[in-house]
Amino acid sequence: MKKFLTTLLAVGLYFFTTAQINNPVKWVFTAKKIGPKTYELHITATLDAKWHIYAQDAGEGPEPTTVSFSKNPLVLLDGKVKELGKLEKSFDPNFNSVLKYYADNVDFVQVIKLKSEVPTVVKGSITYMVCNDRQCLPPKEVPFTIKVGGK
Repeated sequence: MKKFLTTLLAVGLYFFTTAQINNPVKWVFTAKKIGPKTYELHITATLDAKWHIYAQDAGEGPEPTTVSFSKNPLVLLDGKVKELGKLEKSFDPNFNSVLKYYADNVDFVQVIKLKSEVPTVVKGSITYMVCNDRQCLPPKEVPFTIKVGGK
């Protein structure tokens, strides 16, 4: 019985530490009012050391980051999602391609215009892939909800 409990504890500890390692990106979702009925939606990623996230136009091979917004009749998207951060480019022999990515942090910014001052929420998801010098994690989708409008 003692061996069984020790083995169970070891397996549980392994899965707990593996789950911690496999989440190298922390997300924050905010809105900033920049004008009458106009907002910037900020989808900000902070990455653990030695990890990188691919740009929306990553290059050939890895899953590029994509931001999708759910339909909302009170919201108009103004332009495309912009990337704010230190864009890096390098040849990756695993994908045999020059790739574009961000390390440390990146802010994906979408300008929106509201049709009225009525408070609403913008919903969507961000799909991304992260890698370090030894491994890539499978693409992951994270849903988000950002409150906008009102006084």
